[in-house]
Amino acid sequence: MSKDIKFLEIRHLRGPNLWTYRPVLEAIVDIGELEDCPSNTIPGFVDRLKAMLPSLIEHRCSYGERGGFVRRLEEGTWPAHILEHVTLELQNLAGLPGGFGKAREAGPRGVYKVIVRAWQEDVTRAALAHARELVLAAMEDRPFDVAAAIEDLADLADSRCLGPSTASIADAADDRDIPYIRLLETGNLVQLGHGAAMRRIWTAETDRTSAIAEGISRDKDLTKSLLANCGVPIPEGREVDSPSDAWEAAQDIGLPVCVKPTDGNHGRGVFIDLNTREEIEKAYEVAVDEGSGVIVERSIPGSEHRLLIIGGKMVAANRGDVVKVIGDGKSTVRELVDIQINSDPRRGSSENHPLSNIRIDSAARIELSRQKLEADSIPAEGREVLIQRNANHEFDVTDEVHPDTAEVAALAARIVGLDIAGVDLVCEDISKPLADQRGAIVEVNAGPGLLMHLKPGVGKPRPVGKAIVEHLFPSGTDGRIPLVGVTGSHGKTTVCHLIARLLTLSGKHTGLASSNGLFLDRRRSSQRDCANWESAHRILLNRAVEAAVLENGGDSILTEGLAYDRCQVGVITNIDPARHLGRLYIETEKQLFNLMRTQVDLVLKTGAAVLNAKDPQLVEMAELCDGETIFFAHDADLPAITAHLENGHRAVIVRYGQIMLASTQGETALARLADVPLCEGGANREQVENVLAAVAAAWALGIPTDIMRTGIETFVPGQDGDR
Repeated sequence: MSKDIKFLEIRHLRGPNLWTYRPVLEAIVDIGELEDCPSNTIPGFVDRLKAMLPSLIEHRCSYGERGGFVRRLEEGTWPAHILEHVTLELQNLAGLPGGFGKAREAGPRGVYKVIVRAWQEDVTRAALAHARELVLAAMEDRPFDVAAAIEDLADLADSRCLGPSTASIADAADDRDIPYIRLLETGNLVQLGHGAAMRRIWTAETDRTSAIAEGISRDKDLTKSLLANCGVPIPEGREVDSPSDAWEAAQDIGLPVCVKPTDGNHGRGVFIDLNTREEIEKAYEVAVDEGSGVIVERSIPGSEHRLLIIGGKMVAANRGDVVKVIGDGKSTVRELVDIQINSDPRRGSSENHPLSNIRIDSAARIELSRQKLEADSIPAEGREVLIQRNANHEFDVTDEVHPDTAEVAALAARIVGLDIAGVDLVCEDISKPLADQRGAIVEVNAGPGLLMHLKPGVGKPRPVGKAIVEHLFPSGTDGRIPLVGVTGSHGKTTVCHLIARLLTLSGKHTGLASSNGLFLDRRRSSQRDCANWESAHRILLNRAVEAAVLENGGDSILTEGLAYDRCQVGVITNIDPARHLGRLYIETEKQLFNLMRTQVDLVLKTGAAVLNAKDPQLVEMAELCDGETIFFAHDADLPAITAHLENGHRAVIVRYGQIMLASTQGETALARLADVPLCEGGANREQVENVLAAVAAAWALGIPTDIMRTGIETFVPGQDGDR
């Protein structure tokens, strides 16, 4: 028998979809003859798979308990289900834990849909491919290098996924129900919020971070001058232009001194506690290559500290410490560094490592020369060798910082003009004021690293991502604009144009993505079919857009997902099974119901679903909405309308030839059908329903009745390209 798993199609559902709120990959998989081979019928397969991936024991599966999936393997389950779990576990082992997964029959015998959470498309595609090879190898009793596959996925994730600092901000935004959009495939530029309410971050820099302030922070001499003018304690010193000038400055200041570039960063070219002319002149030669100039300043006793300032407040603090090794009488200093320091799993070159690898650089060589050693020297057993000073920012000291010191650091950030800053200061005791110990601020940095606060080596992690989100979005704001999503079988485009018209008349600069184009107010910027993820995405990225109306076809939801996480209003015009069944593996009315309900599932608690009360499936869907439900119907006497009103809800109906706004307070006439061109005097029932749906959406958005009336009475079919 030929054992194979074929991928017929792989779709990246980039937003909320039929399966879940999160992006997923949906693979259409043909297992062929394996349909007749559940896992318990393949000799040795289950044991080999467990040996390859012993961590599968943690998967709970349908039994809801540890070992649940292994139990399914032993009882007999099919390759598509196994592929789902193996893909998720490979991602988990590569550093992307947890995640949603499903495997469902797609219709034809042996064809399944395998759905797995996709943190990043390329990573999950690779995980899916590795999972297929692993499962087939276990079936055929041939080797598979699991470690190499995990390493490949981890490297891919490191290069493709958001870095941990940016991810902490995005996760904090998500916790606040603030939408976020990644703006670069492999970078850390992220938009928080939609349209006119958006903010942007690039790791720890924001759209409030001034370019001038960043430039000032890079010029250490200018920074010191500004701080000194405002009374902030700084180390005395000056810029120098030659090795001999550096020595002269050191003598004027008094030994020991610090030599560093005027505009360097990450501690490169910084030398502290220099006491001899030889050390100072050597340090100058290195520092001058790291920046555009060199500063010599007083060396301050104590440890270096990094205070993180966000929005004028200190939110975290970390202390540096020395890096040293202990000789064993056999290994060189270079080897000892690798054995005793760089072997620490917290060290590495990626953003996931809170500590960097230690190199024997120029600063380390000067430290070694002070101890009459070189990188290839072999220290005696038990000898302590200093490699770097203040190189390990790993000790959280947030709770120890003296209030006066925190205030001075915040003042330094304000003087430079940074909304988020890493303020470096040196002192012997962070719990005492700087003035009491001749401590001083040595640098103010833009775009500070966050990982040392998120994953300190010692001490409590600090929620710095949350602090940045709170800085950008004060309490009561969520980065959202009025957003209306419209789906259904018929009438979507017309309803979208009507809603967009009403929003524009209410004073909102409105973006519309529909099947007949992309519109900003009444200006059409594209004439192609824009009822898709890409076009909706463009609307939400536009900083000028104050409200958005987005048309979502059933096929687009199935093949792309939705471009937004939640909406204020979700409209479903109607459901016509004949329009959808038999397409894209939608074979039953239950599947169609689950597809359409996606729009209702996304309505915010403060929002509303607008549903056609003529359709029993949509009436049933009302109870799934997190927010309010507003029914609309041409027939005011439908039982669903009557029950809805009796339960205290709202409805838009037709009575006595007029459009009525109905609620527990009674019915209010909005406009006569005869005065609404689209309704053709009431003769065109489909268009009447379209108008009712648009009015219900506008009512949910709080648009005044006089604007609604004017909008529908002056809306002429075709004037905005609607159909």
